[in-house]
Formats: sequence, structure tokens, C-alpha cells
Amino acid sequence: MATYGEQHGSAFNTHYQAQGYHPLMMFDGLTGDCLKAELRAGHVYTSRQVVRFVGPEIKRYRKQSPWATLCIRGDSGFAIPALYQLAETHDVHYVIRLKANNVLKQKAQPFEDELWKRFDLNTTEAKVFYTSFDYQARAWDKPRRVVVKMEKPEGELFFTYTFIVTNMGLSPKNIVKLYANRGTMENFIKEAKNGFAFDQMSSPSFYSNATKLQLMVLAYNFNNWFRRLCLPRTMNKNRIDNIRLKLLKIAGKLVRSGRYLTFKLCSSCLYQKAYWQTLRTIHHLPRLG
Repeated sequence: MATYGEQHGSAFNTHYQAQGYHPLMMFDGLTGDCLKAELRAGHVYTSRQVVRFVGPEIKRYRKQSPWATLCIRGDSGFAIPALYQLAETHDVHYVIRLKANNVLKQKAQPFEDELWKRFDLNTTEAKVFYTSFDYQARAWDKPRRVVVKMEKPEGELFFTYTFIVTNMGLSPKNIVKLYANRGTMENFIKEAKNGFAFDQMSSPSFYSNATKLQLMVLAYNFNNWFRRLCLPRTMNKNRIDNIRLKLLKIAGKLVRSGRYLTFKLCSSCLYQKAYWQTLRTIHHLPRLG
């Protein structure tokens, strides 16, 4: 989250090679709702206070839906033992990528050696294999399952590794697929930045920017709920830019009479059917309070 000028808490982040903030965000992988967001200084590491951040959300889900299956999915920045222990304590699944190191590569080497014996790999064709093994890092309190994806890209002669720690019993291939869907979160973040200006923190005050972030999260979620509850099926996957263009930025005329307000749209409006359908859906939403 880039910043410009003298903004309190802004710092240079070596990973992103930029000056700014480093917020912590949590999204629901099925709905895209932003469950939680916290503004942090720009120089803090990804996993800083992640247990404090995630823990209350797990408890909330457990209280509201005690039988729901929960899964934490994160990149290597969240690969810390405290998060594994939190998930295991509350019976929550997790798939978290590990940074490749020599120890993990040595653990995977016997599987690679076996592949070279069983298959003709002296080609430039793409090859992908999956396996798993038990592993205990020095900082871990016990061994855990590590899934490895061994991929030889097209045109390459050597394997590249992807390591994922998990407490799930799915096949290694399905574990990798589950983790790969984490890319959807990037689309949610992109929508938040491009559609709701999550990355535009203009105040010199850290607390003002933190409050602004919460307002942006609220706006993002309102739009998400609006898409799911109100829009017709042909449009409920549209991003906010398309919704603004198709439903909000429509030339019309408001006609006032003694008893009614009448909206008149151009007869050539491409989305007038969707517009009126959305309006009727809003009208029939259950009223609260």
C-alpha cells in the first residue's frame, strides 16, 4: 500500500521495494467478503501478530457455525508455528506454503531420484509430480505433513519445488490445487484497490488512515452483498467498475407527480432490464428492525 509524503507509520518495505503501509487482511475464500483488515506500519513482517488477528475470527465462526469446516490458506509469509498451533487447537484445517530450503529439498530428493529411475525425464517436456512426507523444523513442537509439488517446466531439465505444510489428509495433488486457489485472494485485493481505493491513504495521521481503511472495507463488503443479493445472475459476477458503468451511470429523467416519482430511461439503454430487475429485488428485500 504505497504512500506519498510524510505519513505516520509509513516505511520502506524491502519485499515490495516501496514506501508505504503493510496492512493485514483476511478474505472469505468463497464469497470474497473482507472479514477483517488492519493497517500496519510499512516495515513490519507479514506474519506479525497474525495469531492475534486470526484467532477472534475463528472463535466467531465456531460460535455462529460450530459444524462448519474451516481452512486457513496463506503464503509463506504466514508460515509460523504459532499459526499452525492455533488452527490445530480449534480444529481448523490449514494449507500454508513453506519457503524452500536445503533441508526440505533433501527430504524430497529420494522421491526425485525414484522418478528419474521410473520415467524418461531427459526431455524438455513439462512434467509435474506430487508427494508428501513428515517433517519437523527446529521451531516446530511436532512433525507435520508437508506436501511437495515437483515441477519440471517445459524447456527445463531440472525440477522446481513447491512445499506446503498442512494438517489435511487430501491427496498431495488436491492439496496443491487447494492452495493454488489462493490466487483468488489476489483478485479480491485488486478489486479492493482499484474499486474502493484501499491503497490510497492520504492523511498524515496513522489513525485517520486506519479509520479510512475500515470505511473502505465496509464499502467493499456492501458492494459484495449487493452483487449477491440484488443483481441478476447475468451481472452478479461483475466488478464494481462495470456495475457503476452499467447500472449507476445511466442517463435518465426523474418525473414528479402528485403521488409518484417516475424514473424514465432511454429506450436504447442496454441494461434497462437488469436495472429494473435490480430495483425490484431491492424493493422486496426483507426489512430489518
